[in-house]
Amino acid sequence: MPFKINEEIAIADVAIEVWAETIEGLFQDSGLAVSEVMVDTKTVEQKIELDISINSTSIEMLLYDFLSEIIYLKDAESLLFSRFDVKINELDLTAKLWGEKIDRERHHLRTDVKAVTLYRFEVKRENGIWKAEFVLDI
Repeated sequence: MPFKINEEIAIADVAIEVWAETIEGLFQDSGLAVSEVMVDTKTVEQKIELDISINSTSIEMLLYDFLSEIIYLKDAESLLFSRFDVKINELDLTAKLWGEKIDRERHHLRTDVKAVTLYRFEVKRENGIWKAEFVLDI
C-alpha cells in the first residue's frame, strides 16, 4: 500500500503519509489508510455500497472533509470501509465507498480514530506525485 504511519511526528496520535500518481488515487489511498488504522481492511467485506458527495474551499479541505466523513460514518452508522472509488472535479468530490457494518466477532478493531486534525495537514504535488500528510486523533 502506498502509505506509511510516521511515528516520528506523533506518538499519542497517528501521523500518516500517503502518495499517489493521481489526486483521486491520493484520496482513495488516504481513505484506505484511515480505515487500516481502525481495522484490518482485509476482514471488511464489500456488502454495502455508499455514495457520497462533498465540496470544499481547497483541495486540502476537500481531503480533510472526505476523511472526516469516513470517521463520522464509523461513529454514527457503525460502518467500516475497505474500498473507495473517488472522482474529483476541481473542488467537488463524488465517491463510492464499499464496506459493511461493524461485526465485533469478525473485525479486530485496532484503534478508535476520533478525528482527523489540521496539525501538519498538507496536500501537495512534487515531481508528478501527489502527497498528503495528516494526523489522526486517537
